[in-house]
This record gives sequence, structure tokens and C-alpha cells, in this order.
Amino acid sequence: MDIGNTSLNSWSYALVTVSYFGLVLRLLQLGYLRKPTSSSKTAVFAAVAFCSLWGTLQLTGLVWSQRALLQWGELADLFRYGCWFVFLQLLLRGRDAGNLSTSATASMGWIQPVTLVLLAFGVAARGLAAFDNSRFGDPARLVLFSSMALPMFTLVLVEQLFRNVSEDSRWNVKPLCLGLAGAALFDVYLYSQAVLFNRLDGDAASIRGAVHALMVPFILLATTRRSDWISKIQVSRKAAFHSATLLIAGLYLIFVSAVGYYVRYFGGEYGRALQLGLVFFGLVLLIVLAVSGTVRAKLRVFLGKHFFRYRYDYREEWLRFTYTLSNQNSPQEMGQQVVRGLADLLESPAGGLWMKSRVEATFSQTARWNMAQTEVKEEANSALCQFMVSSGWVINLEEYRSFPRRYGQLSLPAWLHGIAQAWLIVPLNVGEEMIGFVVLARARTRLEVNWEVNDLLKTAGRQAASFLAQMQATEALLEVRKFDAFNRMSAFVVHDLKNIVTQLSLMMKNAQRHSQNPEFQKDMLLTVENSLERMRQLMLQLREGATPPGTAVGVDLCEIVARIEKVALGRGRTLEVEIHHRVGTRGHEERLERIIGHVVQNAFDATVSTGRVQLALGRQGGQARLEVTDTGHGMTQAFIRDRLFKPFQTTKQAGMGIGAYESFQYVQELGGKIEVDSELNKGTKVTILLPLFEIQKESDLHVLEAQ
Repeated sequence: MDIGNTSLNSWSYALVTVSYFGLVLRLLQLGYLRKPTSSSKTAVFAAVAFCSLWGTLQLTGLVWSQRALLQWGELADLFRYGCWFVFLQLLLRGRDAGNLSTSATASMGWIQPVTLVLLAFGVAARGLAAFDNSRFGDPARLVLFSSMALPMFTLVLVEQLFRNVSEDSRWNVKPLCLGLAGAALFDVYLYSQAVLFNRLDGDAASIRGAVHALMVPFILLATTRRSDWISKIQVSRKAAFHSATLLIAGLYLIFVSAVGYYVRYFGGEYGRALQLGLVFFGLVLLIVLAVSGTVRAKLRVFLGKHFFRYRYDYREEWLRFTYTLSNQNSPQEMGQQVVRGLADLLESPAGGLWMKSRVEATFSQTARWNMAQTEVKEEANSALCQFMVSSGWVINLEEYRSFPRRYGQLSLPAWLHGIAQAWLIVPLNVGEEMIGFVVLARARTRLEVNWEVNDLLKTAGRQAASFLAQMQATEALLEVRKFDAFNRMSAFVVHDLKNIVTQLSLMMKNAQRHSQNPEFQKDMLLTVENSLERMRQLMLQLREGATPPGTAVGVDLCEIVARIEKVALGRGRTLEVEIHHRVGTRGHEERLERIIGHVVQNAFDATVSTGRVQLALGRQGGQARLEVTDTGHGMTQAFIRDRLFKPFQTTKQAGMGIGAYESFQYVQELGGKIEVDSELNKGTKVTILLPLFEIQKESDLHVLEAQ
């Protein structure tokens, strides 16, 4: 190391000495050593004191060129990491707050032995380096490995602390995590590079003390926020999984680096090439293992079995299961999502869903995930189905093959034996009814199906069954709505056919008396032609839907009124017509005539033969106004408000309650409105307002098609 780097190194460690000594004084001022004191306060004070001691020893060793002081400084560096380990372990175990369960405390039992192993290895490596003992390899190399392992383990603990702290306490612990993680990251970079190249980077090593000193404000800020640092830390399985993965990856990289070093050392002229090839192969293998579902499954099972009282974090599992069930784009995907959700609970790679048919008492495969398709149906009264209905058990096929007596008289169907990977059968029950079952394939790793797994699958199966039952109910409701729409369309058609039949019946009734009259014969032909055209229009409407065929055109309302007046006269009734203005509107002529005729016919039906029915046509502002008035029995305001324009509501004994509803809907489609004013036993006035369509009087064409 040159003079410039030595000088920078000295200033760097002087800065870290002053910074941590100032922090020691601050902790004393805050009463960290006053009785009664807590274990966490003692641990953090010891860590800060060792940091100050480490900086002092390194500074004096550099200034006085004393190797012994530098070695004692390295030992102080080791013990300051040990103090931080103890402090972080105390926070994770919640020993001060006393708020962790026994299972949560037991789950952190791996930290203490790992801490002891790392510290013992560090002391041994530095002892071998102090006495220049190479029995176990290059002692300087061992010191580098120890120095790299310490900050990596610090990152693991900091990551687990930050993941498990509650939301309200994260604000308190965030500066602490940032300070420790920042210093540890720099050390990981410094010593990992040294392990790879077997020497420290002089420039990076010269600023190590300054980098650690820059982290002091974060730790100081954390001490001022809360005296007990954090509260209610709860270790989750997800955090344990990520921490274990990070730790294993770090140890794996250390191992690969060590092997690479010895390959390079003993490899002669090909040593560097072999080292690079080995490191690259190790990184590729690490990526393969990281993305392997089997490896992840084995790690989860190992953590759940050895570090937790209960195998599952039920909150996490339930959120994931619910998200899986609700994350489908169509009802057809629901079955596959149910299979995947249940399979993910047990690390199963495949499964199939059998649902009960609505037309026959059988269960057939309706969805599958990584499982072969089968057309075999299982009878609802079979031994398998009856056993699941009566017991509600999850059937473990491995247990059944080993201990069949536990399942009584249960006999499995032949098709189930044909599924080589079949492992568990989960019933899907809604109340006392089983609507289906799921067959899961054997898990990626060995997993004991105990009471906890059975209870989880039973509960998850009921939730999945409720989702499937809701999907079936939704599909049935959609079918009912389709039939309802068809029935409504049929009702409109029947209503129009009734009017046509009435018109033809009246014509046949009058034909007996006027069959020899040429005028009647001519009128009869026109009536038949009109009826035929209306039936043709009905056929087109049935084929194309509820929308009338053809395009909307300008319609002369005077001509429609004239035809309606003539029809009424042919039926022996008098319609008093008053045309104040010659007006038109835009729409379908046949439908407008049917609607206005319906209003007039209703007026006639509600009025005795001696009563009066009037029709007035004019304009009101920018609208055509058509007013039908009668002296009939009238309607109540409640009927007008609640029933008049609702389908299948009528005051007639033989009516269908369609005409008023159809009239109201179509007039609204045209941009108009219908107003009704009625009083019992005095009569009714119906006003129809339609958008005005101007008709050119000078033109020979009274009606122009709208552009």
C-alpha cells in the first residue's frame, strides 16, 4: 500500500473512531447503561463501543506501523459484527417485549448457532494468521473468507428484521436497517473481490472506515426515534424462506469461490481459465436451482418442519388461494384455477377437477392442470362418492394403499388406479352436498399429510366449492335471462298477431253480410295485403331481434291518423280527429302506426259505445304533438305510476300488458315521451310527443328518407 493510500486510510479510520466515540457518548447520555437496562440496549452499546475500538486500533496500527495493533483491530472488527448479530437476534426474538409466541421464538433458533460458528471461524482464522500457521491452508485466505461471511450474514439478519417488523414500527427501525445494510454491502463488495483475486483492493480498503462512519447518522437517528427500537416483530414464513435462500446462495458462492481459488492455484497455466469456467458453471447452476420448483418446495417444507410449530402461514396461504380463485378471465377458467389453488397449497405439480353433471347423476372431468384428460365418468352413488359425502375426508391414496382399513369398506374405481401420480382426493362440498372433487398429483417433495394439511384442504375445498357453485348459479341465471328475453320477444309478437287476428276476424264477420259489395271486396283485399305485410315484418323482427327491420325515415303522421280513423270506422266506432298542423316525425312507419293504433284501441276498449274518443294532431315547439282523449273509466294515479308502462301489467281481462310497454320504449328510443293524465270514471288523456320532422309542402314527395 503506498503512502497516499496509507494516509487516506489513517484519515478514514480517524473519522470512524471519532464518529463512533461520539455515538458512544450519546448512548451514555440517553441512559443505555443505567439500571435497569435491557439486553438490546446493552448489545447495541457494545457494538458501537467495539466499532470505536476497531477504528482506534486500526488508526494507531497504521500511524505507528504496528502489525500487532492491526491484528487486534481485525479481532475488534470481528467482535463488533458479533455484537450486531446479538443485537439483531434480540430484536427478532422480541425478548424485551415478550410478545412473540413460542413457535416464533423457536423459528429463530438457527441464528445463534450460525453466529457462534462464524465467530469461532473468524477467531480461528485470525489466530492462524497471527501465528502464520498454514496447516489448514493459506491463513490470509481464510481471513478473507471469514471477513466476507460476516457482512453477508448481517444482510440476512437485516433483511429478515425489515420484512417482519410491523407497519407501525417500520418507521423506527428503517434508519438502523439502512445504516447496517449500507456498511455490510460495502464490506461484501470489498471482501468478495478480495476472495476472487486473493488480494484487497487498496483504494476500496482505504475508504472503508469513512464508509462505516457515514452510516453513524442513520444509527444515531434510530436511537432517537424509539427507546425500545421496535415492537411486535413477528417472523413470517416468507421472510424465513427469503433469508434462508439468501444465506444458502451466499454460502454456495463462498464455496464456489474457494474451489475456484484452489483450482487456479493448482491448475498451472490453465488455472485462471479453469477458475473462470468453474465460477461461470457455478453461477448457472445457482440460477437453475433458484428457478426450480422442486428445490423451492423442499426448502419450504424444510423450514416449515424444523423452524415453525405450524406448517402454514394461514394468512399468506389464504390470500394467495383467494387471489388464485378470483384471477380468471372467464367462467371456463374457474375450474383450472381451483385445481391450481389447491395444488399450490401442497407443492403439487398437477391435478384434475371432476364436477357433478346437471343432467345426470355422474361426475366427469371438467378441468385439468398438467394432468392427462379422461372421459371416464364416476357415478354419484359409487363407493368413492358415497364415502366422501358421508365422511367429508380428504382421501390419501398412499395411506389407503398402505393402511386400507382406515378407510373402512372404501373401494377405488379402476380409472383412478390408471392415474400414476394420483395422490390426494379433495371433496368439494357446499353444505351437505358434494358438487365435485379434485385429484391432486404427488408433491414435488416428500410431504407428510397430517391433521393440519387435512384441515387446510377441507376448508380450502369448501371455499373453492362456493366459488364453483356461484359460477354455476351465474350461468343458470344467464340462461334464465336469455329465455326471459326470448319470452318477452315472443310476447310482443303474440300481441301483434292478436291485433292481426282481430282485424281478420272482423273482416270475416262482415264478409257474410257484404261479400257481394265491390267496395267491401276491394277493402278486404287491402286488409289481407296489409295483414300479410305486417306478418312478414314480424318474421323479419324475429329473425333480426327486437329492433325493427329497415331504417328510420320521415313519416307523415297525418296519413297514419287517416288510416287509423278508417280502421275504427270499419269496426263500427267513430274517432273524432282534429288536425291543427300537418306534421311528421322520424321513425318506422309500421311501428308508429301500430303504437298510435294501440293507444286509440285502448281508448275505445275503455269507453262505452256512446262515449267519445278524440285524436288531435299538431305541434308543440319543436315536437309533433299527438293527443288521444276518451271518456272511459280511467285509471288511478298509482296504476299509472307503478304499473302502466311495465310489461305484463294490464287492466283488461284478455290483455297481455305488452302494448303500453312497447309504446313507451319505442317513443323513448325516438327521443320523445308519453304523458298520461287520467281520472277514475272521467276519462284519460294520452299525449305523445315526438321529434318534429319538417315536410316540404311544395314537394310531390311527402316523405323523404332521413339522411
